[in-house]
Amino acid sequence: MSAETPAAAPGQFTRRRLQFRAWRGTRPFWAGLFVLLSGFPIIYFPYFHLQLGHLTLAMATTAGAGSLIIGVLLFVLGISLWFQKHVRTFAGVAAILLGLVSLPVSNFGGFVMGFLLALIGGAMAVAWAPGVPPQPQPAHEAHAGGGGAPEAAPKVPGAAPELAHEVALHKDTDGVSESNDLSGTSPANGANGRRSAG
Repeated sequence: MSAETPAAAPGQFTRRRLQFRAWRGTRPFWAGLFVLLSGFPIIYFPYFHLQLGHLTLAMATTAGAGSLIIGVLLFVLGISLWFQKHVRTFAGVAAILLGLVSLPVSNFGGFVMGFLLALIGGAMAVAWAPGVPPQPQPAHEAHAGGGGAPEAAPKVPGAAPELAHEVALHKDTDGVSESNDLSGTSPANGANGRRSAG
C-alpha cells in the first residue's frame, strides 16, 4: 500500500452510523430514550406474575388501568421527543408529572425505576436546547486577532517594520488616553503621582 492508494469508501454500516449520529445530535435523543424506557417498569409490574412452583404470585393492583395509561403516555412522549423536538418543554414537564403520579398509582412508580427514569428524562428534555452551528470566520478577521496587523500601522521613516507597529501603538495610547486617565498617576490631571483619598 502506497501513499497514492485511494482510501476505501466507507461501508454501509459506517454510513448508517454517521447518519444516525447526525440525526441524534439535532434532537433530545437521550431525554426521549429515558422517557420511553420509564414506561416499561410502570406498565410491567402491575401485570407481572411470578411463578413459584405451582404457586402463582400476581402483582396486579386495582390501578392496573392507570399504570397502563401512564406507561403508554410515557411511550408517546418519548417518541415525540425524538420526532417533534419543538414540543420538548411540554413533553419534559408532562413526563415529570406522569412520573410523580406513578408513585401512588403504579407500585411506587414501577418500584422507583420508572419514576427515576421519567424524572431524569423529563429534566433532560426541558434543559435541552438546539445547538448553533459554528459560523465560518473570514480570513481577514483571523489575522487581526492581536490588535491590528502591522501592515495597517503608519510607516515611520528610517524605522524597522517591527518598530513601526510599536510606535503606532504608543502614539495612539499617548495621544488618546492621556486625557482620560483617571488613575491619579498622570501629571495631566494634577495629581502628580499621588492618589487623593476623597
